[in-house]
Amino acid sequence: MGIARRSSDDELLVRLRTGDEAAFRQIVTQNHRAMTRLARSFVQSQSIADEVVQETWLAVIRGLDRFEGRSSLKTWIFRILVNRAKTRGIREQRTTPFSALTASEDDPSPAVDPERFLTGGAAFAGYWSIPPSRFFELPEDRVLADETLALIERAIVELPDRQQRVIRMRDLEGWDPAEVCDVLEISAENQRVLLHRARAKVRSAVEAHFSELVQT
Repeated sequence: MGIARRSSDDELLVRLRTGDEAAFRQIVTQNHRAMTRLARSFVQSQSIADEVVQETWLAVIRGLDRFEGRSSLKTWIFRILVNRAKTRGIREQRTTPFSALTASEDDPSPAVDPERFLTGGAAFAGYWSIPPSRFFELPEDRVLADETLALIERAIVELPDRQQRVIRMRDLEGWDPAEVCDVLEISAENQRVLLHRARAKVRSAVEAHFSELVQT
């Protein structure tokens, strides 16, 4: 944890422990939406996700005096959230089989279609036979249009839950890799694999969307 972040956490923690309502509003404003999105990936409905987040905030308030500062305040809050969301997920029978908890990936399928590579006796076996679309060369306003952003969101929603959690935390909310591993209780290697697969699938969806507009 950086010195600046620790100092900010210490100041905020003092305010929270003295019942400063403005401080509580601050952490809710900063984290509530991200907490709701993460909780939703563990449970069956939005209403249950909302309940999990409310339960988490109550647990945060009650546990402030026990917080020892071994992690950032944000990481501590999200750990509480994930533990409660997992419990509700089990209760709602939406839980990952135990065997999957130790796996390094959510599915055995390749991140990129093998047919896009040269194989066998080809002189350049392993190289692209169908190279990636160069959609990133399109004008920025086209790539970042609302239609494209909606497409990316749909692609993320369709990912396996574990991949979805990692890509949201890393790419949409700017978490550090170590923080993601800490909150989700996964190894660094597992986090890299999940993120790679998630990014590959989202990129594939974007490529397909722009396939008629750029030269492949």
